[in-house]
Amino acid sequence: MPDWLEPVARVSRDIAPEQLSRFLPPEHGGRQSAVLVLFGEGDHGPELLLMERAGSLRSHAGQLSFPGGALDPEDGDPEADGLLRAALREAEEETGLDPTGVQIFGVLPRLYIPVSGFVVTPVLGWWRSPSPFHAVDPAETARVFTVPVADLTDPANRATTVHPSGHRGPAFLVESALVWGFTAGVIDRILHFAGWERPWDREKQVPLDWRS
Repeated sequence: MPDWLEPVARVSRDIAPEQLSRFLPPEHGGRQSAVLVLFGEGDHGPELLLMERAGSLRSHAGQLSFPGGALDPEDGDPEADGLLRAALREAEEETGLDPTGVQIFGVLPRLYIPVSGFVVTPVLGWWRSPSPFHAVDPAETARVFTVPVADLTDPANRATTVHPSGHRGPAFLVESALVWGFTAGVIDRILHFAGWERPWDREKQVPLDWRS
């Protein structure tokens, strides 16, 4: 694993759930799921793998996200390695990547997405042997792509979104798309606690219908 990933590995060892999000899992209920936060080394340095969900989906349509999904019975015990297997399985099913080339190096605390009732575990991976990727099922995934970490830390690409409910959250304008919500929140916290964050204008707001 490259030295530049050590700050992220340290985050996974030290961070508390409330440092990641104010939306924490309930004591009971919620559907166990996992996402793969996959770091690689691209032509422009460190990068992250993201995907854009199909616009026809009933939930989170058109949003950018990490590969991932709900725990299946064959994944096994969520208190053991079940969630790690779920993250890799879902990533393979959605992006076609070869999971044998991914090295898991950390797990972040479980978080909660109230609108869907998912209890989500972000699983951190190093893409030690990159493989081809694509949108396996266009009915679910519009596209799969990598984003340089340098683009995510660029203050010009950072903004704040304000949801109709009044909730404010971080956002990133990259690859002609807006990353917001759960995914942007996880990225924002990783950049901050890994020491990669650069000063940016938190008063710069981008509407969720920014393309219109």
